[in-house]
Amino acid sequence: MTMEDTRRESRRDARRTTDVVRPDDEQPLGNIGGRVRDGVAGWLRSPALDFYGLIVVGTLLVGMGLVMVLSSSAVLNISRGNSGFAGLFRQGTFAAMGLVLLLIAASLPPGFYRRAAWPLLGVGLCLQSLVFVPGLGWAVDGNQNWIRIFGQTLQPSEFLKLALAVWIGALLSVKRPLLHKPGHLLFPLIPGVVLSLGLVMLGRDLGTMLIMAMLVAGGMWVAGIPRRWFALAGGLGLIGILILTVTSANRMARITNWIHGICEGDSCYQSDQGLMGLAEGGWWGVGLGESRQKWGRLPAAEDDYIFAIIGEELGLIGTLGVVLLFTVLALIMFRMITRLDDHFMQITVAGISAWLLGQAFVNMSVVTGLLPVIGVPLPFISSGGSALLASMAALGLLLSFARREPGAAEAIGARVSAVRSSISILPAPRARRAEAPRPSLSKRSARADATAARSEPAAAESSTAAQRSASTRRSASAQRSTPAKRSAPAKRSPSARSKRSGRGPASSSRRS
Repeated sequence: MTMEDTRRESRRDARRTTDVVRPDDEQPLGNIGGRVRDGVAGWLRSPALDFYGLIVVGTLLVGMGLVMVLSSSAVLNISRGNSGFAGLFRQGTFAAMGLVLLLIAASLPPGFYRRAAWPLLGVGLCLQSLVFVPGLGWAVDGNQNWIRIFGQTLQPSEFLKLALAVWIGALLSVKRPLLHKPGHLLFPLIPGVVLSLGLVMLGRDLGTMLIMAMLVAGGMWVAGIPRRWFALAGGLGLIGILILTVTSANRMARITNWIHGICEGDSCYQSDQGLMGLAEGGWWGVGLGESRQKWGRLPAAEDDYIFAIIGEELGLIGTLGVVLLFTVLALIMFRMITRLDDHFMQITVAGISAWLLGQAFVNMSVVTGLLPVIGVPLPFISSGGSALLASMAALGLLLSFARREPGAAEAIGARVSAVRSSISILPAPRARRAEAPRPSLSKRSARADATAARSEPAAAESSTAAQRSASTRRSASAQRSTPAKRSAPAKRSPSARSKRSGRGPASSSRRS
């Protein structure tokens, strides 16, 4: 092996060698903290962080929802003569349908949503209008906000939330340079919002209407509407909510019970049982599946008050885990708003975040007694097909937007190609594996075999080079020796001299 080959091999080995952690007295294991900080910092700077973060957080929330729906509904289903897994099967079916919607929504480009904003709002308003059709509309606890088709109930207002978020994003992104003018601000934004919220309020569902108002406020705030108009719209909305509350005896009773803490009859029964479940859970909970409130003591244990069952079975740690998941979701969506360079996607993400996070905040505040009782489910977790389908469709839309962040598509494509290349590696055929030598039993012998295997080509190459150099030396010496022989005087034998001079024995004999 020549010197150039040796240098090339050493450089190749240096590239393959990883950095060695050199311990010292103060850090016997090396600078682990610095390595962790550098790794976390690089991970947080990744352009694909929002995409993968949405997948992880959404999977954890939906998975926790399936587990808690099973736990909170099993006892009542068994008491009704049904399977204890009936609640899980029903919610799991909706989760599978939601996964299909999520994949479809994630595969569609943002331009499709921008073009389909008006049709989506029209479909949502038409579905919401069906709740007032006799034979289709369905009332629950005095709220006319459901339709019943082929034995299945559907809540159109959940899908209207998603359509309204997309419509507000498409509208305000176009009118953004003209929002300081009252005419462009009032039309058609105000008529569309009033019509959407008005149809929900006609069904006497104040809780859903409040969530939709938060959605509209989030989109308008990110769109950059002047603060004076934003404050005016907020003041008018607050006055409308007060009027709707005062004119309803049921709503006034809930607010009075919440303010004074004095309940007539069993008007505070549900809220009291929810607080009791949280208190019984303590720090670590009574155990998964061991809740006492789900034995018919807590109404809507699998729906609006599932957070109380989480607190009872998983304790304070479980409830803080749910809060942490929604906090991470909030950070991801806030990061998306700051990183996206398209106003339509920014405003739409703001509306969806206000919807999901606002609804989660209201639900957990109601269960813990921070707000009066308002019937809104916990996103991704509470039992209910319409809410789960709409939430997972919104998550798919967020995934579609996250792929359009600067550098996200390249980072995601690089990871996918790496996975594909690793999957394409196949084991050797069985015949080749049979011919292969048996592996050594010890690590030291395995290393020796590997070293010998690597050194065989080098040894063969070096022997070949040695043979070539030896032959080269022999030929060179032969070439040097040939002219010497030619230049040296040839020694003539006596017989030769005698033949040339004619004085040999033959000539003398003839003369005699």
